[in-house]
Amino acid sequence: MARHSGDPLLASAALALLEQATSAGTWALALPQRQLLWSTQLTRLLELPGTPALDWERFPEIFAPGSRERMAAALQACLNHSTAFDEEVQVLTARGRLLSVRALGQAVHDASGALVHLSGVIKDLSAEKRAEQETQSLTMRLGTTLASITDAFVTLDRDGLLTYVNPQSERLLHRESRELLGQPIWKALDDNRPEPLRQNLTAALTNTTPLEFELFCAVPGKWLELRVYPFEAGLAMYLRDVTEKRQAQEQLLLLQTSISRLNDIVLITEAGAVDAPGPYIVFVNDAFERHTGYSRAEVVGKTPRLLQGQRTQRAELDRIRLALRQAQPVRAELINYKKDGTQFWMELDIVPVDYFNRGLTHWVAVARDITERKAAEDEIEHLAFYDALTQLPNRQLLMNNLRQALSHTANPDKNGALMFIDLDNFKVLNDTRGHATGDLLLQKVAARLNSCVRLRDTVARLGGDEFVVLLEDLGDDPQLASTKARIVAQKVLGALCEPCDLAGYDYDGTCSIGITLFNQHQQSVGDLLKQADLAMYQAKAAGRNAICFFDPGMQALVTANAALTSELRQGLRNQDFVLHYQPQVGREGCMVGAEALVRWRHPERGLVAPDSFITQAEDSGLILPLGQWVLETACAQLAAWAQRPETEKFSVAINVSVRQFRHPEFVEMVMKAIEQAGISAHRLQLELTESLLANDMDVTIAKMGILKSAGVTLSIDDFGIGYSALSYLKYLPLDQLKIDRNFVKDVLTDPNDAAIARTIIGLAQSLGLGVMAEGVETEAQRDFLARHGCHCYQGYLFCRPLPIQELEVFIQGLPQTSV
Repeated sequence: MARHSGDPLLASAALALLEQATSAGTWALALPQRQLLWSTQLTRLLELPGTPALDWERFPEIFAPGSRERMAAALQACLNHSTAFDEEVQVLTARGRLLSVRALGQAVHDASGALVHLSGVIKDLSAEKRAEQETQSLTMRLGTTLASITDAFVTLDRDGLLTYVNPQSERLLHRESRELLGQPIWKALDDNRPEPLRQNLTAALTNTTPLEFELFCAVPGKWLELRVYPFEAGLAMYLRDVTEKRQAQEQLLLLQTSISRLNDIVLITEAGAVDAPGPYIVFVNDAFERHTGYSRAEVVGKTPRLLQGQRTQRAELDRIRLALRQAQPVRAELINYKKDGTQFWMELDIVPVDYFNRGLTHWVAVARDITERKAAEDEIEHLAFYDALTQLPNRQLLMNNLRQALSHTANPDKNGALMFIDLDNFKVLNDTRGHATGDLLLQKVAARLNSCVRLRDTVARLGGDEFVVLLEDLGDDPQLASTKARIVAQKVLGALCEPCDLAGYDYDGTCSIGITLFNQHQQSVGDLLKQADLAMYQAKAAGRNAICFFDPGMQALVTANAALTSELRQGLRNQDFVLHYQPQVGREGCMVGAEALVRWRHPERGLVAPDSFITQAEDSGLILPLGQWVLETACAQLAAWAQRPETEKFSVAINVSVRQFRHPEFVEMVMKAIEQAGISAHRLQLELTESLLANDMDVTIAKMGILKSAGVTLSIDDFGIGYSALSYLKYLPLDQLKIDRNFVKDVLTDPNDAAIARTIIGLAQSLGLGVMAEGVETEAQRDFLARHGCHCYQGYLFCRPLPIQELEVFIQGLPQTSV
């Protein structure tokens, strides 16, 4: 059986550091027993959960099918013939990821030449492979980019000499590259007036900043736009013929004079491509400057996109672009932004212009400011569809958007996701810091949620601390849609975990997220909301600060749990529960008491063990009346035993759940049960779980102290498998630690379990506590425990749990000295 990194062959700290630094893991095969050992780094590399369960014969299974046969042969050759190997292969991780690795192995002999073990290394080559691919890709992209540049493009050294000339530059300058290379750029463009160009290029080199300017160049006889970009070896320069644009600018001066005095906004652009980066603005009137705050000089040569911002309607822009591509006039209402960032509404008419019968040359837009009208419309809509506190869409708008998302017929296979987000422990913040602080947190959460999603996604607040995110258009592939939804959820989880300043109060919060996927083939709005809600509660049940996807099993589980809760409630009404008792024995094998274990006499399923219903009783809150019944019944049994000499010294142990213990009236409930039964408090033993130590330690210690002062015996049940807050044990008023049956079961065969059992016994002795072992089934287990200081036992070696009638028969059959 494979083992983890506790062996000397793998336990070296230096080796662990080396493995981490090299992204490698090690293994070894100890001979002759053929024990396969793994390093922790190797299990992480292979994404294996816990200790791997592979032995030597199954070791090749970690390699991908294409590499498995070759590695199996290499491993066998290394074992049989001491043949070392060094192979580049692929492994398949436990999570299904395919990794490229380098696998090395060698045989190790002792001084006499005998083979003592095999050693091997598996190194992750994924990063190296990616680097090689990225380098190749970069080289290809660079070559493709240079080849695809449509403008004239040259490079210069730091003295201004041409070092590269593309074909477009040759055509523009009417000279071949062999004539141009090595020549100063100013001589190639204008030998008569070189100084302006030389000065601009020197400034670009000195300041290491890009430079863009226009210059009339005598050699081609054209106005050229020069865009200069410094780099380490010199300058890269684009040259573009802008002669026609300069001429057009002169013509536009006439238009500017005629329409600059209009009150309506007028904007004229070239009729270039409607997609990025054009079309370019060639004229704006005075009204444009007054309304937008941009001067004419700031916008000419730019695109109308400078007026667009976060809330500019993308769908409306797409409609405008479609009309422009078809050279059709179009009317639209757009949200635009002034130079100072102020948002305003613009109603505009765009018409094509055929200038001097040369075909479509310009677009003319005439616009009016309709901000006041839109503000009135928006206020009415906002009151109806938005949350007043967070300004997020409310339930009504969310439902509208969700119905719309489910009604699209253009692509019914397109997937979306609905995400339920609930803030963890929000009530605690409200109760301790006040509702004003809670409201401030909700507002900050709303802002952070909006920053995590796309503009077309919906972030809504349902009420309280519940938020919903609707993600649409996640693609046709459900698996890919799931991945995208998880990425957004992880982004949300991270954003809401960031510390938050609530008016001077530093708050660290978490959230629980439930997600369900959908497409147009699927369910109703109500079903989707219910599924996301179920997934969110599943995330809370998983420990909070978690993400959970809905699956049909959740609905089935909820239905089953609801049915089980109903049956439990009916069972409590019908008194269908009964206690079985398992004897506990002391040092000489004499019975000293019993543990009370609840059973359910189900009318259809017969006798049901607690594993099948206790969890649901906890979740539903029925553990409180059930636990009270167990307490009162156990106390009544103690009272009955106290009347007989042979049983008057018996104690009864009962299990107490976390929810019971946390109940504000739990201590009073225990004291009342003891008083009503008229028993000695120290005969009642409460077995508490380690999860009580996870939080609220002050409250836990205080309650235990009251019970201890009253004489109740306190024990930690199943010690070692739960929270194990050892630092708190010295503060807890305990009487006993109880060794869990999982450690007792393999105490004779598993050195780790034996070590844990010895440690618990030693810890109890050092703290002056008693110790009891449960699950003792053999004499050998009892003898082991006795040798190390544990003399109280419970298990099938002595007796199984029995109904009280059978237990009484068992007690009567014991030797008189045993009782």
